[in-house]
Amino acid sequence: MASMEHPVFSISTKPDRRVRRYESGADFIEITPSVKGLATVHDRDVLIFCISQLMAALNQGREMSPTVRFKAFDMLTATNRPTGGESYQRLREALERLSGTRIMTNITTGDVEVLDGFGLIDKFRIVRETRDGRMQDVEITLSDWVFNAIRHKEVLTLHRNYFRLRKPLERRIYEIARKHCGQQSSWKISLARLREKCGSNSTDKEFRRLVTKIVREDESHAHMPDYSMRLDGETDQLVFTRRRPVIEAIPNWVSKISLDPDTYEEAREAAPGWDVYVLEQEWREWLANSGKERPRKPDFAFIRFCAKRYEREGRP
Repeated sequence: MASMEHPVFSISTKPDRRVRRYESGADFIEITPSVKGLATVHDRDVLIFCISQLMAALNQGREMSPTVRFKAFDMLTATNRPTGGESYQRLREALERLSGTRIMTNITTGDVEVLDGFGLIDKFRIVRETRDGRMQDVEITLSDWVFNAIRHKEVLTLHRNYFRLRKPLERRIYEIARKHCGQQSSWKISLARLREKCGSNSTDKEFRRLVTKIVREDESHAHMPDYSMRLDGETDQLVFTRRRPVIEAIPNWVSKISLDPDTYEEAREAAPGWDVYVLEQEWREWLANSGKERPRKPDFAFIRFCAKRYEREGRP
């Protein structure tokens, strides 16, 4: 949530080597890029993917570690990216920027205030790589700041269509709305404040033009997840309105269902190309809202849920 509140990630399409400092009341955060530039909003996909796996483990009562190992292909497909050779190179560059970006802040995560400089990830390792240059397994060690936030559930879910937003500014605007509007029916922010929270280097005039274009596209296609937007010319504010009603909390018995680790592999076979952790969340929400009792065989029920999704929709 801290990285949704503050402009930790760059929205520039070119290498951003500016040192930035953001203050909000008594809190501050200072981000220093490496020579390869600041980690971008799109680089953040790697962190989101890692967090989703760790949160699944936490919710099921399994042990967690700040070191996460995953298949590069799974990460690319889960975040709506192509799986050609160029995408693997971009993933490598994202890991380098995430590792090189350094943070100094007094913002606590998990009631721990870290005053030393640290990175978003401590280190990464490409465990195996094919001869044609495509990485297979990736191992990432998250920083204490990020891991503390996960352990204390200081995270928010994102709509799956977040990964379909290609413009960095669109993604950043959605993140801010998700953090501040959340489950409220509406929320608004001045364009000047929004520009600051986005970490935009554009002029006020150019930023207004970019936001206006996104608002008009959303009015035509409703492509922004969760929230609709409109510009209030009189107050110079961007107004967000929640598209759907508030989701009720998942009952305790649903969140306590524990799946066997092998179940996730079987789920991947049942629904090739799908992010099984996203499907798991949808399955739990379906259980909560279906009025059905706890399944006798949860693992079988989840795999069947995944198979039906694939049968109905094919690859994502």
